[in-house]
Amino acid sequence: QVQLVESGGGLVQAGGSLRLSCAASGIFWSISDMSWYRQAPGKQRELLAGITRSGRTNYLDSVKGRFTISRDNAKNTVYLQMNSLKPEDTGVYYCWAEIQRFVGTTGYDYWGQGTQVTVSS
Repeated sequence: QVQLVESGGGLVQAGGSLRLSCAASGIFWSISDMSWYRQAPGKQRELLAGITRSGRTNYLDSVKGRFTISRDNAKNTVYLQMNSLKPEDTGVYYCWAEIQRFVGTTGYDYWGQGTQVTVSS
């Protein structure tokens, strides 16, 4: 069974930093795109940053210059380095990946369980 397991959330003061990690485990052929999403209290889940297997990235405007997404393909892991955190960055952070279970088959969406990030003012 394929799973995405996140870690690194917590409580931090405004202006601080956190680094989230998300590792894929189980048996699969390949991981293509990976992303980080955030769901703030009372709001819809939003895409923060994405990265292709080759390393091309994209970001939500509100996190550009503060957040950096990266990945280690050998470790099947995606990271989100978050700097200059603001109270409005508070929420549950989810990783997502498109994972191809077997060679020549369609990739499917997988989600992590979420990790809470709380930024105090």
